[in-house]
Amino acid sequence: MLIPVIMSGGAGTRLWPVSRQAHPKPFMKLPDGHSLLHRTLQRALCLDGVEYVLTVTNRDYYFQTRDEYAGVEGSGEIRLEYLLEPAGRNTAPAILMAALHVQEKYGGEAVMLVLAADHVIDDQTSFNRSVRQATRLAAQGDLVTFGIRPTRPETGYGYIETGEALDDAGGYRVSRFVEKPDQATAERYLSDGGFLWNAGMFCFRADAIIAAMQIHAPEIHEQALKCWNDTGKTEPVEIDARGFAGIDAISIDYAVMEKAGNVVVVACDFNWSDLGAWDAVSELIEADERGNRGNGQTLFVNSSQCYVNNDREDNGRLVTLLGVDNVMVVDTPDALLVADRNAVQDVRKIVARLRQERHPAAELHRTVHRPWGTYTILEEGRGFKIKRIVVKPGASLSLQMHYHRSEHWIVVSGTALVVNGDREYLVRKNESTYVPAGSKHRLSNPGQIETVMIEVQSGDYLEEDDIVRFDDIYGRGE
Repeated sequence: MLIPVIMSGGAGTRLWPVSRQAHPKPFMKLPDGHSLLHRTLQRALCLDGVEYVLTVTNRDYYFQTRDEYAGVEGSGEIRLEYLLEPAGRNTAPAILMAALHVQEKYGGEAVMLVLAADHVIDDQTSFNRSVRQATRLAAQGDLVTFGIRPTRPETGYGYIETGEALDDAGGYRVSRFVEKPDQATAERYLSDGGFLWNAGMFCFRADAIIAAMQIHAPEIHEQALKCWNDTGKTEPVEIDARGFAGIDAISIDYAVMEKAGNVVVVACDFNWSDLGAWDAVSELIEADERGNRGNGQTLFVNSSQCYVNNDREDNGRLVTLLGVDNVMVVDTPDALLVADRNAVQDVRKIVARLRQERHPAAELHRTVHRPWGTYTILEEGRGFKIKRIVVKPGASLSLQMHYHRSEHWIVVSGTALVVNGDREYLVRKNESTYVPAGSKHRLSNPGQIETVMIEVQSGDYLEEDDIVRFDDIYGRGE
């Protein structure tokens, strides 16, 4: 039995301002209109005999992940399971918890294919061939990793040095793992031919990786086992927060793969990218005769080797570049990045500064996803804030109250079922209602189409933490 395990999380700080804490890299749309997470599930569903897919993600991303999967063809024909982390603890604890889950439900001999949700792989046929080879080796008890045959002296990836060949199909013993090299070392690796890019994908039996963790990372194994025993098994499975916080944060490479003696690598020929920074994203778009790449409303004049990401949800504005070279521009409704191409690896420093200054653009987009739908901040000023709220069919906001603001709701599409104090009533298209401060209220969509409304908030304090929740169908509580 092969069970794909999709690891979805991480802030993707080098891809700010599109990737943010509340809407990280796996949800970022590619030029084909699909997200990285969408394409990862699609890739898993194209493998032979897959009946179950396990996704390990943060609890905050559960509903958004579920919505993303709903748009993937064939996702309704398999069982989608979720393991929800209360916080990120790197890959070793996440993979071990997934292995304990798989072993308990499907047996220790079940083979796990661990896939990162932020990779781009275009050649499905070659990918499937490599997975079949990895599955065969994993079934024998080996810990399998995937290596990409390098096409350039890349300094942004880790490398794997191959050892003894196991077969004629690209399987090798791993001689050693190598950290990201400098340019001269990367050029030597490319010319030597015995090195592969470390793709960060894995394949092993559940019992094999659990045993390896017990041998090579016994403290993490003990911590994770206790945490798993304290975790409720109601689906989706929410990992025990206190126990998970006590597990050391470490990658699977450091914890096991670099230490174990039964580690093998499958050399892969498919095109692969982990989209670590904007220069990698730009390569997904065909360049013009001067090396410029862009999407949306973009115009280049007397410029070369530039990139513009202008694929905004609000259809974008015209972005023009004149007389510049090696410039990268990323435009979003509330933040604009302009960077030298050679500095894109340092975008994370901007995010660090924004977090230090508690700027909301480090965490949130102007459009914020919630379990029930989305809200978009249209305008705000002293004493007021205007939002566009979209509620999915059958969805409901929490029963809540605000101390410091009142709200005016105007329905522009669909129908809203409103609880306002002791009253419950419908508000239809072109109708409005008023919710005073201190009133318990709830907004639901009883219809078959989205409810779209404009909310005008007024008061002395308008931040999102002025919410007292009394009841919530999504488990969010005060």
